[in-house]
Amino acid sequence: MFKGQPKGFYTLALANTGERFGFYTMLAIFALFLQAKFGFSAIATSNIFAGFLALVYFLPLFGGILADKFGYRRMVTIGIIVMSLGYVLLTLPFFGHTGITAMFAALFLIAIGTGLFKGNLQVIVGNLYDAPEYQSKRDSAFSIFYMAINLGAMFAPVAATKVTEYFMAKSNLVYNGAIPQLCHKFLSGDTSVSQQLTELAQQQLAFTGDLTLFADLYIRKLSESYHWGFAVACLSMFISILIYGASFFVVKQTKKTTKQIEAQNAVQQELTPEQTKKRISALLLVFAVVIFFWMAFMQSGLTLTFFARDYTTSYAQGLTRIGFDIWNLVFITISVYSTFAIFQSKKKLSKLFATFVTIASILGVCIRYFSLGDSVIDVLPQTFQQFNPFFVVALTPIFINLFAAMAKRGKEPSAPKKIGIGMFIGACGFLIMAIGSIGLPTPNSLASGEAFAKVTPNLLISTYLVLTFAELFLSPMGTSFVSRVAPPKYKGAMMGCWFASSAVGNYLVAVIGMLWGDIPLWILWGILIVLCFVSALFIFAIMKRLENATEE
Repeated sequence: MFKGQPKGFYTLALANTGERFGFYTMLAIFALFLQAKFGFSAIATSNIFAGFLALVYFLPLFGGILADKFGYRRMVTIGIIVMSLGYVLLTLPFFGHTGITAMFAALFLIAIGTGLFKGNLQVIVGNLYDAPEYQSKRDSAFSIFYMAINLGAMFAPVAATKVTEYFMAKSNLVYNGAIPQLCHKFLSGDTSVSQQLTELAQQQLAFTGDLTLFADLYIRKLSESYHWGFAVACLSMFISILIYGASFFVVKQTKKTTKQIEAQNAVQQELTPEQTKKRISALLLVFAVVIFFWMAFMQSGLTLTFFARDYTTSYAQGLTRIGFDIWNLVFITISVYSTFAIFQSKKKLSKLFATFVTIASILGVCIRYFSLGDSVIDVLPQTFQQFNPFFVVALTPIFINLFAAMAKRGKEPSAPKKIGIGMFIGACGFLIMAIGSIGLPTPNSLASGEAFAKVTPNLLISTYLVLTFAELFLSPMGTSFVSRVAPPKYKGAMMGCWFASSAVGNYLVAVIGMLWGDIPLWILWGILIVLCFVSALFIFAIMKRLENATEE
């Protein structure tokens, strides 16, 4: 799986891992940060969150157009520097109007930098596979590249959580998702929340009896802890810059623009105007379909996080505790890869070493689990976001080997079929949420203190597992499809369009966030089920057209 990749691939993948770790560390706490520090409503938070994601995924379109003209390496270099400046600004703990202005300026810099960096780095990776000897490895390479992205994302929520807990503890405070909103209401003059806030404040060591002082202290310290989380993201970006700098010495040929590559690569395919038109129209149809997948999938940072905070128990017990220890996830991931190594290694010594690693990893999980005894583990809302990247990293070798085995038998689905299958599976993911949400009160009714039984964390975990299946069918395959089908003159622009479709989907995330109020939760998830299902039907309806464009 990892053998035979071209020179420079892993350096570029590691650079992207560092950048994604920073991005997802920030994103894990961003919606919570907006509400905790500034007291924004769910609607305002949803619009800011979705607007930022839309910019992040839309600006690669312009980044790709610029790269087609001025070179991919140059745009990626500028982008990673601009991104880093944005994270530095987000780290600074300004309050009031200055804080809001600094926050929006930071988001704008991060979005611009990502627009120049994200798509163009993947074009550079795709260019490595234009050589005939590497073309057959393109799909598996993008799966590995996608796994590297999620390797960074897997540790991000834990990093954000640990930093938040550490700095809150220094002030004798413990995070409670209900407190920030109550503090803002109380400080704005709403005394109806006094009793509820007092009951929660009495559980905090920092509470001295003065509710006003406590509310102000809690908001300031929680906000500062989030800023320290952003500082971790900032540090990760600087490390990514160093790794990316090292790749300059490894992948010299990728500094060229598309025109230079065409002029010097005699084997590059020449397309007629008709072929170019067919390929672009096929790509645009795919882009239109995946909009609705990203609208559903990116709820993880918004409404699914709200659900984790408001409707899910804040603790884990029994076997569920395994998933909330990041080192257990690391051991499980290692055991998956070492198990594959047992069967794929050709040397006996390698097989023995892989067997030893597999057994040691399984023992590591068992030892950590049994050391917990009968205790429970406290769970913060953002912690659930570690499951999706964990599932991606752990399941990637399974998917790569599954597709490789199907390819040998001539039964591997085409990239468009994989995308359609991914849409169907995405609908199934939110079907789990819809069934699990039946009977739960609406979000707005929670303010009245209505009593209800919170759901087990397993509901969200199982949802993230199914959504990960969908993602592995759709996202790396979509990127590989664009890399393969895009006309050479428009590779940057087409990869930018792929991210632009993600941008539209990410902006539409806010639609569900704005409906988060009086509508029953099962209906909200039902909207996403219908959108994913209809999109899947559409892509299968135009399958022959998509596959013909791929083959030409």
